[in-house]
Amino acid sequence: MKIQYRELNENEICRNLFQQFIRRQNVVKCWRREGGQWLIKDAPFIDDWSEADYQVLITCLKNTIATGGFVYGAFCGGVLKGFTSIEAALFGSNGEYLDLTSLHVSEDMRGKGIGKTLFLEAGRWAKEHGGRKLYISGHSAVETQAFYKAMGCVEAQEYNQQHVEAEPFDCQLEYRL
Repeated sequence: MKIQYRELNENEICRNLFQQFIRRQNVVKCWRREGGQWLIKDAPFIDDWSEADYQVLITCLKNTIATGGFVYGAFCGGVLKGFTSIEAALFGSNGEYLDLTSLHVSEDMRGKGIGKTLFLEAGRWAKEHGGRKLYISGHSAVETQAFYKAMGCVEAQEYNQQHVEAEPFDCQLEYRL
């Protein structure tokens, strides 16, 4: 099982690219902020993407590339099994953040180091493009947060209000480049 990694171009991002990508995540426990502290709570659900979600994803990823951002994929046997994306615009009061807008690994390929490789490549690109920190609005699932913590992410010093409003249960994180 050899994984090939490469940057994606706008023309190849279409529904067919995701035909064998399994977003499914069986979530049991999540981090929740209550009374100013983070607690692990039971919050069982299955996270998956609908066809409408895939169409939004495709539009967003195409826009990321069109506006100078970065979309990078992991392929096994020519099939997409993981991807990450970063927006090109710096933000924050000191203009130091670049937004890691996606990092997903297909359910059948998790635990093989693909997420780590994608994350580190995203960080390399962000640093080369003037970022001093990655900003991550990360899923609150215990497993997702354990991954980001293992990568060295911490709670964001400055929250991006758009992310907080879009996904109020996400954990707002940063990673120093």
